[in-house]
Amino acid sequence: MSPFWREGIQHKVQKGIKTLSSIDSKLVSRNVTISGHRTSIRLEVHMWEAFDEICAREGLNPHQLCAMIDDNRQSSSRTAAVRAFAVNYFRTASTEDGHRSVGHGSLSTSNAASGNSQLLNA
Repeated sequence: MSPFWREGIQHKVQKGIKTLSSIDSKLVSRNVTISGHRTSIRLEVHMWEAFDEICAREGLNPHQLCAMIDDNRQSSSRTAAVRAFAVNYFRTASTEDGHRSVGHGSLSTSNAASGNSQLLNA
């Protein structure tokens, strides 16, 4: 193994660590009303972005979605339940059936010729 190759790998690893460390893990509090009671939930910025995307996709406001999550949570905290819901929502979407339902995984040579070539060139 040449020293240059090792340095290249080391650089990529260091760059990846910098990228991971640049993810904003600061907690942000938001107030929501669940069953007529105002409460706050603290999540990371990226979790709030995911939560907002779910609300938009499902046509719900944050209060409605939090109430639905709260109605179905077992023994976890509200914050943990919201995090678990968001992860499970996107994990479900990333299953083979989820990918097929939105047309993912169909980038083959024959499909590229029939209109997906812009995806391959992006």
